[in-house]
Amino acid sequence: MENNRPSWTSRFSFILAAVGSAVGLGNIWRFPYIMGQYGGAVFLVTYLLLIVTICFIPLITELAAGKFLKKEIISAYESINPKFKLLGYMNPITGILISSFYFIVGGWIINYIVLSFSNTGIENHAEYFGTFTQSPVATSVYTLLFLFTCIFFAARGVKKGIEFANNTLMPMFAVILICLICFSLSLPNSHLGLEYMFKPDFSKISGHMFLAALGQALFTLSIGMGALFTYGSYIKDDKSILKSTYTIILSDTMFALLAGIMIFPAIFSFGLEPNSGAGLVFVTLPYIFTQIPHGNLISAAFFILLFAAAITSGISIIEVPIASMVERFKLSRTKACVTLFCLIAAIAIPATLSFGVLGDLKLFGKTIFDFLDFITSNILMPLNALFLCLIAGWALKLRGVTLIKNKFFAKLFDIGLKFVVPALLIILLYFGLK
Repeated sequence: MENNRPSWTSRFSFILAAVGSAVGLGNIWRFPYIMGQYGGAVFLVTYLLLIVTICFIPLITELAAGKFLKKEIISAYESINPKFKLLGYMNPITGILISSFYFIVGGWIINYIVLSFSNTGIENHAEYFGTFTQSPVATSVYTLLFLFTCIFFAARGVKKGIEFANNTLMPMFAVILICLICFSLSLPNSHLGLEYMFKPDFSKISGHMFLAALGQALFTLSIGMGALFTYGSYIKDDKSILKSTYTIILSDTMFALLAGIMIFPAIFSFGLEPNSGAGLVFVTLPYIFTQIPHGNLISAAFFILLFAAAITSGISIIEVPIASMVERFKLSRTKACVTLFCLIAAIAIPATLSFGVLGDLKLFGKTIFDFLDFITSNILMPLNALFLCLIAGWALKLRGVTLIKNKFFAKLFDIGLKFVVPALLIILLYFGLK
C-alpha cells in the first residue's frame, strides 16, 4: 500500500501546495486584525522573530516526520508506538472541526463576491453583515458551496486535484494581491498605514501580545492539524526538507506582510481604526470600497483573492481526514470525500445557524461557531503540535543533524524540539484555557 501512495510531480508543485496550505484566511483575514489589536509594528516584529526561531522547528519536524514515515498520520503515530494511535486521531478530528467553522467564513466570501458584482448599494456594512450572517438559508447554501468546492478538488487526488488547484490559484492570488497593493499605496496618506506596520512602539510589548503572536504563527503555518505531515508524506525521498521549509516560511511571511501592506494604508487613508477585529475584512474594507471609484470591481478582486487563499488552505485541511479514510479504513477516495462532506456539513450547518436561530445554544458559554474556533485554535492545534514535538524528539528520535548540515544549528534544533518549543506550547495552552 505504501508503495502506491500518491506523490508530488515536482518540488515546485509541493512548494505551491504547502504555501497554499499556509497562506489562507490566517494571512489575509486573521493576521491584519490580530496585528491591529496588538499594536501594529511591535506585534509584527515579535511575530517575525517567532516564525524564524521557534515555529521553524515544528514546521520542519512535521514535514520531516511525514516524509520519513510515509503514512497517514494515525498509522504513522501507531508505527512509532501503538500507544500513540489516539494522539494520531486528534489530527484528522482537528481538521474536521476547523473545516466546520473555517468553511463558514469561506461561504461569507462567496456571498461578498456575488455582492461585489451585483452593484447593490449598502449604506451600513456592519448592519448588512449582521443581517446576512443571521440568514439561515443563504449562509447554509454558501457554506455548503464552499465545502463542495474544496471536496471537488480533493476528490480528484493529489496530482489532478490538489496540485491543479494550487498551481492555478496561487499565481492568480499573487497577481491580484500585487494589483491591490499598488492601488492601496496610491491612496492619500497611505504612508500612515506603512508607519503603523513598520514603526514599532516597544512600550506595547506584553505577555498576551507574545502569546497572540505565537498562536498566529502556528495558525498561519498550518502547524498542529496534520496538514503538513500529510503533505510531507507525499514528498519523494530525494527532495530537501530544509530548502522546502525555508521557502514555505519565507513565502508565508511575505504574503502576510503583503496583506498588511494592502489593508493598512487603505484603512489609515480613510481615517478608520485598525483594531476593528474580525469584522475588518467584512465590514471595514467593504465600506472603503464603496467610497472609491470602481469600488465594486476592486471589492470583487479582493474577495476573489480571499477565496483563492481560503480554497488552497481548505483543501490542505480536509486532506488529513481523507488520507486517513483512504489508507487506514480502505475507502475509495470518492467515498472518503462523500463521507467527509456529510461529516463537516453536519457540524458546519449548526455552527452557521449559531449566528441566528441557534444563537442561544451555548457550549461552555460560547456559541457553536465560537466554541469550534476556541477549541481548535486554543487547545487542539497547540496540543497536536506539542505531541508532535515530544513524539518526534523523544520517541522517533528525530535529530537536527539529519536535516541541518551546520552542527551548531543542528544542536539548537534538538534543544528546541525536545525542550523549548514544548515548554512554550504548554504556556500557550495554559493561557489559551484561561
